Amino acid sequence: MNPDTNPTFDVLIVGAGPIGIACALECKKAGLSYVVIEKGALTNSLFNYPLNMTFFSTSEKLEIDQIPFISNQAKPDRDEALEYYRRVATSNKLNIRLYEEVQTVSKEDEGFRIKTNKADYRTSYAIVCTGFYDIPKLLEVPGEDLQKVSHYYKEAHSYTLQDVAVVGASNSAVDAALEIWRKGGRVSMIVRGPDIGDRVKYWVRPDIINRIAEGSIKAYYNSEITEIQQDQILVRTPQGEIALENDYVLALTGYRPNFDFLQAMGIRLSEDEKQIPEHDTETMESNVKGIYLAGVICGGMETHKWFIENSRIHAKLIVDQLRSSR
Repeated sequence: MNPDTNPTFDVLIVGAGPIGIACALECKKAGLSYVVIEKGALTNSLFNYPLNMTFFSTSEKLEIDQIPFISNQAKPDRDEALEYYRRVATSNKLNIRLYEEVQTVSKEDEGFRIKTNKADYRTSYAIVCTGFYDIPKLLEVPGEDLQKVSHYYKEAHSYTLQDVAVVGASNSAVDAALEIWRKGGRVSMIVRGPDIGDRVKYWVRPDIINRIAEGSIKAYYNSEITEIQQDQILVRTPQGEIALENDYVLALTGYRPNFDFLQAMGIRLSEDEKQIPEHDTETMESNVKGIYLAGVICGGMETHKWFIENSRIHAKLIVDQLRSSR
């Protein structure tokens, strides 16, 4: 057997997003042997963002390890962020293994055994920074499994001259609705609440409200899809159920962390609807000694609580703790 399939490290980091990269940089500076395991592409969530997405945060707030992030505008776009994190990872020669998925994590006397689809690792410590973008919140209505339904949005071109229902009123839903309308799609928004979300980017919110007010985009508030059919959708509204002609449904209702993965490692979740993983906020160590949490995963279902800009400090907190425990 190739000896590389049974490697041993001080730290194994699960997830090669910005926070995983930040953890790798801190481990490298501390002289800890480490590896980052990522089941998809580098910064996989960012890679799957819409092509024309602009960040809410400014570029300096997205920087890690004080490595400058220069963008054309104050708020960078998706491609600039991909370039930045790619350059950080490659120029620092970080030990990152992509397209490799963690299958099991088991406790051993001197740390953990972590099996992936490609190797069998031993590590003293594990850092989980897996984000939340892989598992969409489902509508749980008949027809959601039709090919016309997607929980992700990439670009508008394929929706030109089509009847498109965008479900949700968050940043992702608003961006998709506006872009599809501008590319010639006929857009309806199905919104469970009474208005567009308060957290929508401040420079975008007036745009969507004006498009709705003028009738360019039709919004159904306090409404829910009850069934998706091949050529229409059924929508429950305050005035009763209606049928809308429909070619595509974009159910952009949010995403959730992989709680099954956390619980399989023995990490406890809060018993309320937030399902926050148990961890020490000063050291980021979970209730499983030796397993640490970093990034948005720490917020459970409160996926709006942690971002790159306020969770990048987790990397230093964790590695400082590892230094002190050696």
